[in-house]
Amino acid sequence: MNTYLKRQRWLNTEWQPLSVSSKILVSYGFFMLIALLLTYIWSFNDSRLIRDVGVWSKPMKFMAATALFAWTSIWVLKVANSRIDQLRLFNWIVGLIVVTSLFDVVYISYQASQASASHYNVSDPFHAFMFGLMAIAAVGLTASQAWIAWEIWKEQSHTVIPTATWSVIIGLVLTFVLSTGSGFMLGGNQPPAGQGLAMVGWHFNNDIRPAHFLGVHAQQLIPLYGLIAVKLLGSFSNAGLVIGSVLYLMLWIIATSLSL
Repeated sequence: MNTYLKRQRWLNTEWQPLSVSSKILVSYGFFMLIALLLTYIWSFNDSRLIRDVGVWSKPMKFMAATALFAWTSIWVLKVANSRIDQLRLFNWIVGLIVVTSLFDVVYISYQASQASASHYNVSDPFHAFMFGLMAIAAVGLTASQAWIAWEIWKEQSHTVIPTATWSVIIGLVLTFVLSTGSGFMLGGNQPPAGQGLAMVGWHFNNDIRPAHFLGVHAQQLIPLYGLIAVKLLGSFSNAGLVIGSVLYLMLWIIATSLSL
């Protein structure tokens, strides 16, 4: 009975108030999670490699990242106490997230099924064209976060914007700027082959992926830091947010310089 009541309370307080587009994005995240689990199970039956790494490693990373990206795009609205998800324009933002991320995941997964590389594969005009489309899709995906940041700012600019909301705006803008910058550098500088570090697969030399990781995940890390700053720093939370954001940017610059 307690479990039933908790589920009903969650449905009434968390799920029901969500807009249709928000529910679609949350469901899309779960779809990616299910795809990840099925791909992981299937990978045990496939020993093929691409550049000394299992063929399904890259699709699984993108599925996991897409699920987190989709859910975070809804979570940051709650952190910022924003209602932009109730506006019609949010349908376009959700559409941009789903179309661009789904294109990348589907193409990467298809190439994995063929034991063929998706990234840096310019072996013929078709694959070169698709590699370029992947780059465009990636920019579109991160641009969705800058769009959310802009709409939140417009929504709340007539009042004193709280630290938590500023952390969301800064985090989403950094996601677009840093991940796009590192993404273009990554597109022209293929990382070394081989397993690399456990789980992430990074290498310590000539690998821009750590900086790209920082860029993409500013979406989660800066708002989380903002919430911590509000709780621990009180009236100094804005100053703490500025200092933390500058340090985060410096960390990205260091990670980028070490990889070139």
